[in-house]
Amino acid sequence: MAQQKESTSELLREELETLADTLEELLHSSGDKPKAEIDKLRSKAEGLLKNTRSRLTETSGKIVDQTKEIADKADNYVHEKPWTGVGIGAAVGLVLGVLLTRR
Repeated sequence: MAQQKESTSELLREELETLADTLEELLHSSGDKPKAEIDKLRSKAEGLLKNTRSRLTETSGKIVDQTKEIADKADNYVHEKPWTGVGIGAAVGLVLGVLLTRR
């Protein structure tokens, strides 16, 4: 699962870089190039933007699903082993209390 997260985030990062490069090229060359070439760059940028938005929506959906799965696992663990959950909660509370009193 970690491998899949890395590849998804890497692909998304590459797409965002490509989109940024295309938009930058479009902005910098708007006065230098003929209208046909600017229109071509604009359509390329629009396509990349649409694709990137789609990927972002897809990725956010995956993150929501993974978060729900982790929350369900934690809930099941606490229901199966309630005293372990109480112990973990007490330990976290103790550590936070010590850290807050040091300030």
